[in-house]
This record gives sequence, structure tokens and C-alpha cells, in this order.
Amino acid sequence: MSEPTARSAARCHHDPYCSRCDLLVGLGGLHVTAVEFGHDADGVGLLTVGVESLPAPMGCTTCGVIAHSHGRRDVTLVDAPCFDRPVKLVWRKRTWRCGEPSCPIKVFTEQDDQVARPRALLTTRACWWAINQIRREHASIRGIARQLGTTWNTVWTSIEPLLEETADDETRFTGVKRLGVDEHVWHHVSEFPIEDGGRGLKLLTGMVDLTPDPESGKPKARLLDLVPGRSGKAYSDWLAARGEDFRDGVEVATLDPFHGYKNAIDDQLEDATAVLDAFHVGKLGTQAVDEVRRRVQQEIHGHRGRKSDPLYGIRTILRCGAEKLTGRQRARLDRAIAADERHDEVLVAGLCAQKLRSAYKATSPVEGRRIAEELIRSLPTCPIPEIKRLGKTLKQWREAFLAYFDTGRANNGCTEAINGLIELHRRVARGFRNREHYRLRMLLIGGGLAHPTSGRKSRNGSTALRPVSRG
Repeated sequence: MSEPTARSAARCHHDPYCSRCDLLVGLGGLHVTAVEFGHDADGVGLLTVGVESLPAPMGCTTCGVIAHSHGRRDVTLVDAPCFDRPVKLVWRKRTWRCGEPSCPIKVFTEQDDQVARPRALLTTRACWWAINQIRREHASIRGIARQLGTTWNTVWTSIEPLLEETADDETRFTGVKRLGVDEHVWHHVSEFPIEDGGRGLKLLTGMVDLTPDPESGKPKARLLDLVPGRSGKAYSDWLAARGEDFRDGVEVATLDPFHGYKNAIDDQLEDATAVLDAFHVGKLGTQAVDEVRRRVQQEIHGHRGRKSDPLYGIRTILRCGAEKLTGRQRARLDRAIAADERHDEVLVAGLCAQKLRSAYKATSPVEGRRIAEELIRSLPTCPIPEIKRLGKTLKQWREAFLAYFDTGRANNGCTEAINGLIELHRRVARGFRNREHYRLRMLLIGGGLAHPTSGRKSRNGSTALRPVSRG
């Protein structure tokens, strides 16, 4: 044994507590009394740490009279894992007896919310460790329970109150200047009402904070909330519940071409600029080309596209940007169009879609707006019915369509990215049955619960979440 280690061991032998062990365990106000390595019933390695506080005078929590010691009792908690092992924390809690005869409290026990909440099964830091694993490492609850050496129910019932507390904090809605909205499907079973044991509506409407970061200029992309249903009423009711200050602060509201959401924006966000999402507008153009191709295919051949049909062979090329086509792809496109003069309709539709795409690809917003206005004027007069319908749609959404070029190219891209993150976690969890559970999980991984917490630097430089003091 080296000399420094020998001195440390000597101090541990003569002193009641070892300051170095206390420092390693890191529970303020508690001292380490024992550390044991062992195995649980399944043979998995287990670390058990015993801790206790120093004896000190204590006043009754109700009347304030100095209480008398009533011994200690062991409380076992699940702590954050260490050395790749689950950790059990055995806290020898002090108990006291109040000496005031008229006091309703007879015996009470030591409590410290920094270590664990009353009647908790996990320590506070184990709860926040689990929350970090879900949010940053895309972990499942079952995987976290396995690392902690406990059960799914124990983990979820321990972290759920923390998530609910942060979700109920209205301060997380402050500072929202750009707001995105989109819908997604959260389950794929029958829509039986929740009160009848079902999961309710399949579709949820999600609101996302798209406010640019002051330093980087990039959107924050925070999921703000999920409400049941895909309707203007669902969105309008949520906006109304946020209050006048929130609504007045929203300057830009992005959306896909759905009149329900547009009506809610017009009703609740009168001063905000509604912006039609670029991706969905481009999708309308591509969809119109596909519809023209299918119609021409049916008119010529009387059946759906087959491998030998020229139009079927270029279906993916028609969806691609013209600037991305290779020479071989251009030659295939030219041959397919030249195969029959009736294919010219498909070519014209494809050129219209490319023109629509070029509005968003323009180097300057001024040039993009000029192209967009030209499309609004010309497409409604096109003799091809699918392109004419596209032109009428763009004309109907004229203000929201052109607003893209006046708002710094505001779009719903980050909202779609949040939807992708939600899909990932739904697959990780193998689906959800409880909608409120689903909402809390998705608010956590979508960044919606990060606002009411502050970062704390650990010794290894990483940032851990901890609850803000509300005292």
C-alpha cells in the first residue's frame, strides 16, 4: 500500500467518517458509514452505500419545541448507477419525539428534498439522471430500470411528478415569437373513448417554438404542447388558454395547408403573420405531377403503370429537382416524353412543379416572391386540370404563400423535425397506451420541459438537469 493510501486508511480508522468517501458519494449533509459490493437475486453486481447525518439539535416541525432523539431507522433508496452497477442507498434517518404534550405531532423523521422527496423510492439525483437518459440518450424506461436495478413502475412513478411540475410551469411559454403547428398520429388502434378504456383520438396537434436563438440565429425547436384532435378548435382553445401576453408576443405562425389551423391563427393571433410551409407547398406541386401522370397513363393504356410503360419508368425522375438530374436521367426523361405526344401534358406539369420549386430555391427573397406571384397569376389559367387546381390553391393561400419571402424564409421544417423525434421515441417505447404519459415523455424529449430547469456543470464537464429552487 502506498503512503498516501495508508494515511487515508488511518484517518478512516480513527475518525467516525471519511471525508474522501463523503466527497465521492456527493450527498451534502450526509456522511458515508459503509460501502459494500455484492450481488442481487439475479446475480447482477450491486453497490450498497450506507449514509447518515450528524446528530444535532432539532425543533419540532409543527410547534418548534426542541425534540428528543428517538433513534434511527433505515430507509433504502435507489441511487444513480456507479461503476456500471446499480446502487442502493441505505439512509439511516434520524427520528425525533416532540416533548410538547399539546402538539399533534408525536414522532417525526428526518427529511431532505435534496437527497430524496418524502416517501420516494429513488433519490433526487437518480430521478434527474433517469430524465437525462430519456432526453439526451433516447433511453427507454425499461432500459433505465434495468440500469438502476429496479422496475418500470418504480422509475416512472418517481420521475412523473417532476415532469408534471415542469409541464405545469407557465413560464416555459415565455419568449415565443415564432410558432409552428402540425399534427401526428400517436396510436394506430380503434378510437375508443378514454373513459371506456380506449386511447381516444388518434391524431394530436403539436405546437412548436420556432423562435430563432439570438446568438446562432437558428430556431430553438421546442415542443410546447400536445393536445388531442386535429382541428381548428383544438388549436384555438390551446392559444386561448395561453393568455393575451403569449398571443401578443407571437409574430409569425407557420402551418401546413389546413384551413382549421389557419382559422385558429386568424381568430387568436390577429397580429401574427401566417406562413404556409415551403415543404407542403412543394409537395402539392409534386402531387399534381403524379396525378397528371396517372391520368394520362389510364387514358392511354387503360390500366395503372407497369414496368414496361414509359411514364411509369420516369415516376421518380419527375419528383426530383431538375438541377440534380444526371445526363442519363435526362435522356430517360426525354425518351419517355417523346414516346407519345400525349405525354406532353406530363412534361408541362413537371415544368410547372419545377417553377414552383425554383421560387423557394431563388437566391434572394425578392426574386422568389416575383416567381411566386407569377405562378399565382398563370397557373389558374392552365388547361391541365390538376395544375389549374394547384393554381387555385396557391391563389386561395396567396397571403400565407407569399409571406414566406417577407419573414426571413420562415417555415415549419423544425416542427417536422420534432415529429421525427417523436416517432423515434414512440418506436423506442414500443408504443404508448396512456396519452398523458405520452405527452410528458414527448415534451421531455422535444425540449418543452427544459425551460424551467437550469444547467449544472459536473466534474467531468457535462451538464445535468436539476430543478430550479422555488423557495
